[in-house]
Amino acid sequence: MSLQPESNPMTENKKPQKDNYLPIKSKFLISHGVAMLWMCLSIWLSLPWLRELGEITGMLLAVVIIMGISYIPGYMNAFMVCSLLIDRQPELKVRHPEEPLTILIACHNEEQGIGETIRYIADQDYDGHIRVIVIDNNSTDKTAEAARLAGVEHRVDVTVIAESTPGKNHALNTALPHVETELMITLDADTLLHKSAIRHIVSRMLTSPADVCAVAGAVLVRNSRGNLLARMQEWDYFLGIASIKRLQGLFQGTLVAQGAFSLFKTEAVRSVGGWPDAIGEDIVLTWRFLGKNWRVYFEPLAVAFTDVPESFLHFVRQRSRWARGMIEALKIIKPWQQPIPYVRYLTSCNYIMPYLDFIYTLFWMPGLVLAFFGYYWIVGPFTLFVLPLTLLQNYTLYRYQRNVFRTLNLRIRKNRFGFILYVLCYQMIMSPVSVWGYMQEFFQLKRVWK
Repeated sequence: MSLQPESNPMTENKKPQKDNYLPIKSKFLISHGVAMLWMCLSIWLSLPWLRELGEITGMLLAVVIIMGISYIPGYMNAFMVCSLLIDRQPELKVRHPEEPLTILIACHNEEQGIGETIRYIADQDYDGHIRVIVIDNNSTDKTAEAARLAGVEHRVDVTVIAESTPGKNHALNTALPHVETELMITLDADTLLHKSAIRHIVSRMLTSPADVCAVAGAVLVRNSRGNLLARMQEWDYFLGIASIKRLQGLFQGTLVAQGAFSLFKTEAVRSVGGWPDAIGEDIVLTWRFLGKNWRVYFEPLAVAFTDVPESFLHFVRQRSRWARGMIEALKIIKPWQQPIPYVRYLTSCNYIMPYLDFIYTLFWMPGLVLAFFGYYWIVGPFTLFVLPLTLLQNYTLYRYQRNVFRTLNLRIRKNRFGFILYVLCYQMIMSPVSVWGYMQEFFQLKRVWK
């Protein structure tokens, strides 16, 4: 199970393909071609809207606003829909791996939940030996004792170590010298694994080319029967985040092997110096892998369930931290420094996100208020052209996710009202929160992890 530094994923480990196989380059060009056609249609249909808004704001500002509201989001959605429709993930060649592995769980005041997390690890249908290292990161409760007791009760090989310096990166780096296996998993203390999660994520790694150094699991919402905020987030994880990871995985570079549940080659993590001191430590770590010409995959069958914020303040802190982490990663590792062409494109797209969030927050949302009073300068009939494509994107991924759930003998919970709110209202929450995260990074405000 070797990792080949500085290898070329574009030429290495190629195998004969079936006649109906569509190369990645063809998928990339086809998807962009469809997206370009959609955007050209949108521009043509919106010309009256553009002229009307230009008379009020000036043509340059009108173009900037409509690009951020309609043209670019429509282009990106069309690219994603087309990519998802033509995506065919390779079959798993290894079904029942036996490789020993280590699971790292960084904990801060997780006395109440760590036992259940370990119980779900004990229930895995994985044939290899699993060692769990729980890092007590300056807890003030009995997290360490609860973890030891759970290990004994559920017959799991649990080691508890301490790290007094607050911060997930410090906790994980403290555990890294204790890892003796070639593979390791990071898992959040409030994340529960489906019984086949470890088997599937390790199978994907063993099926992949040698230059794949990490595999991200599929993290879904555990507390989806909470309040309306949690119900909307269920669809964000189930459709939005999952679709982005599928898209990125298709083009050879999942951009975040999230700390909540991902598999890593231990050698790869050590070779880049472990987890960085960054608020988005998992983002920066992943981009460092990609910068070494290594690839990161995504395995949709490796499912885990995590708790999402139910309080609005906690949600704002989490999502603004994610937005800030993206900017932090862009400052540390520039997209043009990425050796894999598709990764250069995917990471470059992150430069557009602040622009879209600012336009949405500063123009679309006020425009929606104006529309209620009959002023359709910004929000009007033409903005609805994005909605059909959004629904098509969500339906396309829903069908795929439904097949994933059937394979795992899971049932999709009914959450229609949450879906309606997710489609119509979620972006009105997310964009301002993301803008706040960008501002935190710009003004270098104090980092808040929880």
